[in-house]
Parts: sequence; C-alpha cells; structure tokens
Amino acid sequence: MLSSSPRSDSSDATASFKLYHYDPNRGAAGAFVALFILCTIVHLYKLVRGRTWFFIPFIIGLAFEAAGYVGRNISAGETPNWTTGPYILQSLTLLLGPTLLAASIYMALGRLIRLLNADRHSIIRTTWLTKVFVLGDVLSFLTQSGGGGMLAKAKTQADMSMGENIIMGGLFIQIIFFGFFIVVTYIFHRRIVLSPTPTSRSIGIPWRRFLYVMYAASVLIMVRSIFRVAEYAGGYSGPLQSSEAYIYIFDATLMFIVAALFGVWHPGSMMTAKEKGAIPLSDGDGNMYENSPRYEA
Repeated sequence: MLSSSPRSDSSDATASFKLYHYDPNRGAAGAFVALFILCTIVHLYKLVRGRTWFFIPFIIGLAFEAAGYVGRNISAGETPNWTTGPYILQSLTLLLGPTLLAASIYMALGRLIRLLNADRHSIIRTTWLTKVFVLGDVLSFLTQSGGGGMLAKAKTQADMSMGENIIMGGLFIQIIFFGFFIVVTYIFHRRIVLSPTPTSRSIGIPWRRFLYVMYAASVLIMVRSIFRVAEYAGGYSGPLQSSEAYIYIFDATLMFIVAALFGVWHPGSMMTAKEKGAIPLSDGDGNMYENSPRYEA
C-alpha cells in the first residue's frame, strides 16, 4: 500500500522541513522503474528499426521517468534519514520527463500532415508548426528546470515558494501550448475528413488512429500538468504533497499509459511509409500520384 498519511511537523515550515511528508513506498517505486525501463527499451528498438529520430526526446523522457523512480526507490531505502541527492534526482526528472515526451508528440503531427500532403488543412504551416510547439516546449522545460533547481537548493520558505511559483509558470506554459496543440490537431482532423487529400484516401496506414493516439496522449499529459500545478499551488504542506498516492495516480500511471499508447501504435509504421513508397510524388495539389501499397500498423 502506498503511504497516504503525512508525517507530522512540529514547528515552523523551515525548522520542520522534511524532504517527504510520508515514507516513500519502495515497492511502488521499483515497479515503475521496471515499467519505464521496459518502455525505454521497447521504444529504443522501435526508433532504430523505424528510423524515427524525432522520437529521441520521447526516449530521453522515458529515461527521465525511470531515473525519477530510481531516486524515489533510493529514498525509500533511506527512510527516515533521507539525503538530498535522490530527492533532487526524482524531483527534477519526474518534473521534466513529460516535457520531453511532448516534444516528440508535437513533431509527430507535422510529419503526419506532410505524409498526407495536407499542409493546406493545417492552420499553421508545417514549416512552422513543429518550431512553434517545440519552442513553447523548450520554454516550459527551461522554466520548470529553473524553478526545480531553485526548489532543490531552497533553504527558506520564501525560496521554496519562489521555486514553486516558477515551476507553476512553466507548467502553465505547457498546458497552454498543449491546449493549442489539441485545437490545431482537431481543426486539421476535421478538415481532412471533410476534404480528404488523394494521399489520405490511397495511403495504407491508419492515420486516423494516430490522430486519436495523439489526442489521448495530449490529454493525459495535460491532466498530469494540471495535477502538478494543483500540487505546487497547495504548497509544501498541502494535501497533494502530503500523500504519495497522488503522484502514482496522476503522474506515474498517466505517463506510463502515454508510453504504452505509442509503444503499441508507434509512429514508426507511419513515418517509414515514405521509404517504402507509400507517399505519392506530387506536392498534394498536382496530379502525379503513384499507386501506393497498403500497410498495416
């Protein structure tokens, strides 16, 4: 069972500061270390096999997740005399891992649009689409990194509050860009369904399924980010930081589902279509289309 009972504090916030308000559960941490290592290996294999190099940030994000739960596992073994190293490791890697997952999801949409020769259906040109969202992702990453670094070195309540506020700012940036990404994806999806390109009709990959997977992953990461905002907004002694169960429900489990979704429906089967001859030779507005072989994901 995950520990859900907060540890008691006896004096002011600074004097009674503890790295955890609970005793970290070693079994839960170990289970997610194993799950994320497995996901990392599977995705690395699929990346190399499909040459989907834009999914490298996704794999790094999974490695961050695994490292984070390694840190929690070490902390569990140190209870109650926790050291700062494992705590900082789990704090930073679990905070930043989903940002790296998001970067690859952003890039996947641009490649799908180009694959279907459907640039005209996107409200942002594909030459800018990836740049816009990855820029937002980098901004979110750097902001959260700065806040996380400040929080890791905090020695006073004021320093802690400052770090938490900066982290929340980075998370808000991520939520805003993900919300916009979902809108852009939906508009593209609706337009191409109403006015299919010749490629979208003839190509033999389940591109609609990839869109649904992107929707699901985006919503899961947004929910996780909203949870993190609520966690930091509640403060160090708030209910979300006082129970370990929440981080496993709203962070670990959701990020594992994202990894599993893309593990089953990996963009590799879609993005290698070009090398296999599934993309026509026109630019989407001409008439020179090849007969494309059909592929299953």
